[in-house]
Amino acid sequence: MNVLVILVPLALGIGLIGLGAFFWAMRANQFEDPEGSARRILSDDDLPARAADEDARK
Repeated sequence: MNVLVILVPLALGIGLIGLGAFFWAMRANQFEDPEGSARRILSDDDLPARAADEDARK
């Protein structure tokens, strides 16, 4: 039972830190454009065939 005296406040403290980080992220507009980066990573930026052949020879 003595362990609960340490673990309960520790769990509450970690939860408050997480909640504080969430509110900071909301205030700093970290979630302003959630789709932008996800779609940019899927864009097809292949090298032209000639440049790809030159890279393969190196």
